Amino acid sequence: MPIAARTRSGGFGGREEFRKYTKDNGIDAIIDATHPFAARISRRTAEVAASEGIPCLHVVRPPWTPGPGDRWTEIDEPAEAAAILPVGARVFLAVGRQTLRAFGPLPGRTLYCRQIDKAKEPFPWPGGEFVIGRPPFSVEEEEALFRRLCIDWLVVKNAGGEASRSKLDAARRLDLPVLMLNRPPLPPGPVVETVDAAVAWLRGLG
Repeated sequence: MPIAARTRSGGFGGREEFRKYTKDNGIDAIIDATHPFAARISRRTAEVAASEGIPCLHVVRPPWTPGPGDRWTEIDEPAEAAAILPVGARVFLAVGRQTLRAFGPLPGRTLYCRQIDKAKEPFPWPGGEFVIGRPPFSVEEEEALFRRLCIDWLVVKNAGGEASRSKLDAARRLDLPVLMLNRPPLPPGPVVETVDAAVAWLRGLG
């Protein structure tokens, strides 16, 4: 969608190229609105901003929080999953292909991981299978999928947002336990949760 601003797509090719871009283009404010789990990008952005004396704001949507009927266990690192997921469990890993390997092979469990397009490579460990599906999904669709696969554990990254919350609502309906991976910490600096708040911060810079 066209916007009334100069745009640029793709990465910068490293920290120094990012720094050079800010200098060459006279950047005097940075708003980091990447995915809550894009820790490396947020950290690099904050480092470049600090080194150049550029104000930097992080925009992060609110995380999901458990409600009545939810059965969540929270973890800070994927490696913790092996001690919690019981052997014999049928596990739906809603964590994305890039994060999948961080959870390790989890031997003795049946694993399913959803991705949008057909996998170019086989599942990284025995006993696993990719499930192809393009979001958004309704609560009913998620519930039907979990029933069809006989899922008894759901593993999720706490990305927040209403668009992908349906899997959590389906888990509540089915009384499924959820293993929730907490977000990595943000770099130091101001944080807001909405676009309006980010615009207000930008205007406040004068």
